[in-house]
Amino acid sequence: MASAIIQRLISSVLVVFGSLLLVFFILYLLPGDPVLAMLEGVSATPEAALNLRRQLGLDQPVGVQFAQYFWKLIHGDFGRSIISGDAVLPKIWAQFPATAALTAASSVVSLAVGVPLGVLSAVHHNRAIDLAARVVSLLGISMPTFWTGIVLILIFSVQLRWFPAMGSNGWKTLVLPALALGLVTAGYIVRMVRSSMLDILREQFIVTLRSKGLSERLVMYRHALRNALIPAVTMLGVQVGELLAGAVVTETVFSRQGIGRLLADAITAKDLPVVQGIILFTAIMYVMVNLIIDVSYSAIDPRVRRTIDKTR
Repeated sequence: MASAIIQRLISSVLVVFGSLLLVFFILYLLPGDPVLAMLEGVSATPEAALNLRRQLGLDQPVGVQFAQYFWKLIHGDFGRSIISGDAVLPKIWAQFPATAALTAASSVVSLAVGVPLGVLSAVHHNRAIDLAARVVSLLGISMPTFWTGIVLILIFSVQLRWFPAMGSNGWKTLVLPALALGLVTAGYIVRMVRSSMLDILREQFIVTLRSKGLSERLVMYRHALRNALIPAVTMLGVQVGELLAGAVVTETVFSRQGIGRLLADAITAKDLPVVQGIILFTAIMYVMVNLIIDVSYSAIDPRVRRTIDKTR
């Protein structure tokens, strides 16, 4: 088991390095001069543009630029903001708790809505409950996050006055953004759990358990659901990336603090080091979450643990 985790750690490091290469070279290959773009609208002299180019290291060959960028990264230096002059990493860390809280709350909403609906849909296959769950799933997937957010604000903030429409102070300000973001992922989880449960219920071991006289509730919720949760957990891990990306829109709609809003502000201000740092930071978080998900498989399903032990 330990060797499998070490192998997964090594592959995660390689994925992070690949993300680093992509982030650096995609931004490098973008058309246009980033220095002129940053100085757009400012009456900067050619000397000021040259100084900014030297400050960013853009006057060096691309290989030297990447080597310098990588060397700084492994020492925890994500560069400095062009606008404020502040170090990028502390700026990201200052906003990370708000985005992490939003992502965690959205994940809770996704699981709380998606798993029960998926189970009910499979148990009551081709009945009214199944149809209702599938409609809810389709609505969750189809509705854009910003549209859901605006509808929630109109209903629960403007009409009912239950929750504040904007801000990031207190748990009440987290409810509507978490619902707006989590309902999208819940739609995917409903479909995944429903499909997995239907497959599991056709397995031979389920027939065997029923023939031994186990109650339907015990068969359904102890044995079938546990096996069906692995695809749902996998989907949640994949969707964390979507949640982090969706935080850009959600935090902007609800005027919340967070990495998403910091990224939107940095793009508007053409603050390239901040944009670069946030993309790389998000990629690292995404890889870490999926590493945790992979390791958790063995705890959820003993078959995965036995398979890993056999390959040692």
